[in-house]
Amino acid sequence: MNVLWSRFLRSIYRKEPIVGFVATVGFVDAAIGGLSEHWSLLVVGLGTAGTAITLRLWQVQRRSAMESVSHNPAPLLPPQSSRPSLPTLTASKKTPPKGSPGLPVKE
Repeated sequence: MNVLWSRFLRSIYRKEPIVGFVATVGFVDAAIGGLSEHWSLLVVGLGTAGTAITLRLWQVQRRSAMESVSHNPAPLLPPQSSRPSLPTLTASKKTPPKGSPGLPVKE
């Protein structure tokens, strides 16, 4: 059981270290409050753990919504058939003038 518990905790802390830490603190507070009959500590611990879990679920839901939007982008250009076709450019094979290649000759 200890091996499974440690693997579970490591996977939580690797994915979301802050949320995992806050949830662990909340559960420990709830356990201490429940065992020692300090009901206010139990309520604070359960509230803290519940808030951390809710925050994590909200982040996952928001991330999946953003991914679904980014996978289906809206077309910015009209369809190919509605645009007029442009002439194709061809490079002519003329020889450059006798000056420096590529530079205009000043006289």
